[in-house]
Amino acid sequence: MVNYYSAMLNLSGKKAVVIGGGAVAARKILTLLEADAEVTVISPNLHESMMEVFIAKKIIWKQKRFEPKDLQDFFLIIAATNQAVINRQVYESANNQQLINLVDRPDLSNFIVPASFRRGALTISVSTSGASPGLARKIKQDLAKEYDEVYEEYLLFLEQSRKRVIEEVADSTIRRHILQGLLEPQFLELTKQANYKEREARLLQLLTGGIAP
Repeated sequence: MVNYYSAMLNLSGKKAVVIGGGAVAARKILTLLEADAEVTVISPNLHESMMEVFIAKKIIWKQKRFEPKDLQDFFLIIAATNQAVINRQVYESANNQQLINLVDRPDLSNFIVPASFRRGALTISVSTSGASPGLARKIKQDLAKEYDEVYEEYLLFLEQSRKRVIEEVADSTIRRHILQGLLEPQFLELTKQANYKEREARLLQLLTGGIAP
């Protein structure tokens, strides 16, 4: 089994290509767009869910069969057709400097995509290194229930509060103490209750030297 190195890629403005136009390819396209990649799709057909995206000019669609020359100038490649022969051809056409993922052959890929979900700035990813994608999806679903949509607002609060602490508190020891205090369960609970007034009061209490009960 491959010992993968966990990393998060900044794909903003990077050129990515998806070979294939089916349902699996559509999911890959959406995740690349979420990462602000410049996405090109090469496929004779395009999944109906992607037509609106294409019409809105969020992707480039080359309505054609794959050719090796199609991979020039792309930083990241995903082979997502339902034909193993074509996916293999994509693999053989890529160069060593390109990132490539074959949806049906993780063993030939130099990166794999974990099961993941987002809550605003929070991203949680789960991987079994290809041993059981189904288990990775199940764990992701379980975690998504625990870390629900409220965490998006909670993390926004933590981010804004952290900036305030850095700006307003000069002593590094006190800063660490306050930032640790922000992780106490009360702030998450107040966020769940949408009790932002009380949450702000507790934050001010921390900033002025008291520990919120």
